[in-house]
Amino acid sequence: MRGGGGDGEAEEDRSDVIVDEASNDSFPASDPPPWTLGRDPVPSPGPDGGTRAAMKEVRMRQRLLRTEPDVALLILRVLAGVVFFPHGAQKVLGWFGGHGLAATMGSFTGRLGIPAVFAGLAIVAEFLGSLGLVVGFLTRVAAFGLGCVMLVGALLVHARNGFFMNWSGSQAGEGFEYHILALAIMLALMIKGGGLFSIDGALAGRRPR
Repeated sequence: MRGGGGDGEAEEDRSDVIVDEASNDSFPASDPPPWTLGRDPVPSPGPDGGTRAAMKEVRMRQRLLRTEPDVALLILRVLAGVVFFPHGAQKVLGWFGGHGLAATMGSFTGRLGIPAVFAGLAIVAEFLGSLGLVVGFLTRVAAFGLGCVMLVGALLVHARNGFFMNWSGSQAGEGFEYHILALAIMLALMIKGGGLFSIDGALAGRRPR
């Protein structure tokens, strides 16, 4: 029989369990390798409420930022951002043959009947969201915003034109097949994060002070 250390050992076991639950996939919280993305070391639990609040903050940050060094996510994220950026720049800056912010807002609120606040959010999501995807900053937030833009655009504008894009030039407008593909990419990024070489991964892997 082992005597005298039962309470201390039990307390240590409980600490290990809490740290395992707080860390990403039970990865050791002591000294994670620098290339590991999305795994944030968590301080040992203590009796004070400050430690619990810090652990809760770490968990929330992990849910938002954590990701794996996945090259497939890198490809999806960067190429999607590159595709969306010209559309956002058209609306905000008037680049690539666009009409600029004022004209775009007028079109959204007037012709489409979208409330100004939602029109502004859509424009911001398309412009800043595309930049966020390229660098992998707040990837899940950017993907959510762009996914909403694609969903609303498909329902309000493109659903009436059917499924197919206007490949032959014989339709009244473009269908929504492109929007389905874009939504699939956004959902994948929302679930898995930004992947390799993302700012999110670098932030999530930093040791708390």
